[in-house]
Parts: sequence; C-alpha cells; structure tokens
Amino acid sequence: MKLGIIKTTPDREAFFGFIRKLVIFPDNLQAMTCMKRSLLLWLLASVNLLAAFGQSRREDIYSDFVLYPKRAGMEKDLRQRIIEGTFAMPLDSNTSYRFELACSAVTQFQFSGQTVWQGFEKMFAGYQQLPYETKAAFLEALYAVTETKYAPRVRALLDSEDNPVLFALAALYLYRADTSVSYSNELKIRMVERFPGYDTLEVLRAFEQYVSYQQQDSRGRTPDITELFGYGRPSGHKTIYSFQRWNRDYPGLALVQLSDGHFARDPAGRLLVFQQLARSGSSLPYFMADGNTPQGIYSIQGTSVSHNNFIGPTPNIQLILPFEKRWEKYFFRPPGTRVDSLSDYLQLLPPSWRNWRPMLEAWYAGKAGRTQIIAHGTTLDPGYFREKPFYPLTPTMGCLCAKELWNPTSGKLLESEQLDLVNTYLSTPGTNGYCIVINVDDRQKPLSRQELETWVKKYESGIPLGQGNNAKMQPGGLH
Repeated sequence: MKLGIIKTTPDREAFFGFIRKLVIFPDNLQAMTCMKRSLLLWLLASVNLLAAFGQSRREDIYSDFVLYPKRAGMEKDLRQRIIEGTFAMPLDSNTSYRFELACSAVTQFQFSGQTVWQGFEKMFAGYQQLPYETKAAFLEALYAVTETKYAPRVRALLDSEDNPVLFALAALYLYRADTSVSYSNELKIRMVERFPGYDTLEVLRAFEQYVSYQQQDSRGRTPDITELFGYGRPSGHKTIYSFQRWNRDYPGLALVQLSDGHFARDPAGRLLVFQQLARSGSSLPYFMADGNTPQGIYSIQGTSVSHNNFIGPTPNIQLILPFEKRWEKYFFRPPGTRVDSLSDYLQLLPPSWRNWRPMLEAWYAGKAGRTQIIAHGTTLDPGYFREKPFYPLTPTMGCLCAKELWNPTSGKLLESEQLDLVNTYLSTPGTNGYCIVINVDDRQKPLSRQELETWVKKYESGIPLGQGNNAKMQPGGLH
C-alpha cells in the first residue's frame, strides 16, 4: 500500500514537538509520509541497530522512558492534547492531520469514552472530504475500540468507497458484526461490483479469502503439533514456536527448539516458555497493515537493539516475512540460488501441515506488503490496558511482544520474558532460524504451560536418549 506524502507546515512541526521528545528520529524532516504512521513509526515501530551479540544481563538494561514522571507526562499529553484537544477542534483541511494522529493514539492505547465518540461523530460527518490517511486511521480506530457500535454508519461509507484498502477496512468492520455466510457473500458481491479486477489487488484477494474461510479455519482442527516439532530437526536451525489463540486478546506462549531437536530447559530440567502477545492495537486481520501478527513462518535474521523508546532497549529478535527481503536471505541460501518461493516455503512444513490454510497467512501478508514484524519487548505502561484480557502485556503494530515490567523509580527491569527469550535463543551457537506462529484453537483464555508441556512430552518421548547435550539453559521464562 502506497500512501501519499503530506507536506510539513509550521503548525504540523509544532504539533509533533511532543512526538519528537518521545522518540529518536532525524530533526530535519522535510516531509511526512503517511500521517497514520507518524504515531506508529515514531512511537512504536522498530528503529534498530542490527547486531548479533551474546546474552545480555538484566541489570545492564535501563530506560528513563519508564520513569514515573515521563509516563505521567506522556499520558497527560495523550489524553489532554492529542485526544481531547484535537477532538474539540473543528475538522477541516488544516486540522485533519491532528485527527489522524488522535485516531492512531485511540487505536494504540485503546482510548474510548464520550470525548472519543464526539470526535468520531465529526469524522463521520466530514468523511468524504478527508484525505486518504485520515480516513484509514479513522476506520482503524473504529475497528479497534467500538466493536459493532457504528455498523449502520460504516455501511453507508462502504456504499461510496472506491479505494480498495478503505473498502476492506469498512467491510471488515461490517463482517465482524455479521459473520454469516449470507452476509459474507453479500460483501464479496459488493467487492466484485466495485472492483471488477479485485483479484489483481492483494489486499482484496486476502479479504476475499478471509471472509470465505475465517470462521471455518478458526473452528478447524490444527494438525498434529508433534509432527511439526519432529519435522524441524533435520534443518539444523533453531526454531521459535509462538502458540496463540484465534482470539488474540489472550496471550500466547513461545518456546525454543534447539538445532538438535530438543527444547530449551532450565538447569532443573523445566521447559522454558515465554509469554507473548500477537495482538495489534487495532486487532485487524493479518493481511491489513498493522493488523495482528500473521500465522506462518518467519525467517530469524539475528538480534538487534531498538532506538525506539516504546520498544525499549531490551534486545529484540529480527524477523522477516516472505517477500520482505531477497528469497536467498529468507531461506539462508547463497546469492543467486534458484528459489521456488511458495514450494520452498511449504517445504519448511511437514506434509500434514502444508494444506493447513492458516500457515499461509505470513505468505499472503508479505505479498500484500506487510513488513517490520519482529519479536520485541515493551516499555509501554501496562496501566493503559488494565481492563483488557491481555494485561499486563501490551499490544503493538502487529509484532510479537513479550511481557516486560519495569521499575518506574529506578528505570530498571523487574521482569523480562523478552530478555529471557533472547538469551535462551542465543545460548547455543548460531543466530539463524525460523519463527513459526500458530493459532492452536479458539478457547477464550491464555495459553497455558501445561498445554505446551503436553505437546513437548509427547514429542520428546520419541527422541532417542543421549541426544541434545545443550538442552538445558539458564533460568528464565514463565514459571
């Protein structure tokens, strides 16, 4: 998805002075691309120094961004200046970029209430005159915090929408309100009528697949997970599995399979597991920009440290989607190697998994243009999400985000499953591998340690004794 350039103005520069204080980015910006991503890129997207390094010590990691005065100041700015101040303004061509940023803040921090609804009313009234980026931010915010509240109003927008991405955003909102086969067919008919060449537009092709199969897939039976564990052993690469629910409001769990096929354990022999949230602020489907983390296979390209304040200084794991980089890089092959990308992607899965449609989410998301999904920590104050099922984890723009808790007085880590995950992954030689994200079922509760231990026990019971001398790591993870 290509978005337009928005010119910088003195008012715009003054307005984003607040943003400049929060994150590190160049001061000599001459243009701002896609205002929706201003909050997201500057506050939340990864700006990384790519580097492979050894294990990090928790006591060496510090962030002044988590200190109480900064958290309190940021929340005040977000609520009073970005949300209340903006939505109190008239909406016109001079203020639309403010409304765009306010909607992005609503999406990421899950703000709601009368002030937000009043802002939304202004945006409904002026929707047809809004620039593309403001429309997109508005529709994402509606999806993020209103469930089905505005379905009749969104239906009216859909009837006149001729942009494929905006059409998909509006149609997804309506599909969530009515997932019946008859209504999904109605949405597909509208799509074909509005976009006769929809099959040449990746976002609409993915939308058509989603409304056709999402209900079926979420109720389907996931293939045998132990076969997936066993199939990864011959590759010689390490693998991170991130197991999730279909409802991404509930946290998942990750574990690390070593190159010898065994799973990482602590010195006492206990399986190491790490809480991860695969939910974006919008909770849009996998194929939309900044939607939930797609299921499927990511190539692990080492580790890095972000200079983004909201991701924080804890090392992250660099992932790339299919289509994001050269295929040789994704598959760890010499430059110039002939690649049949889809066939080779499916060869990373055992035969019983190759026809399991959800494993292609990452493939289609990459083809639709999604990028920059990594596995990272967070400095966000979990207090914003206290009433959410995923508390104290925090949503992102679609990355895998591990649980991190900070001391707001000292700026030091209290708990970091992200650091434990990275250190576990780096405890054995090599940084290349794969990360596989899997929705296991649609139960409305977080993944449990017991579930993972059951799968691993079944798998490891078939491994000959004596293998895997490096299976035990330093303590970490969820206990």
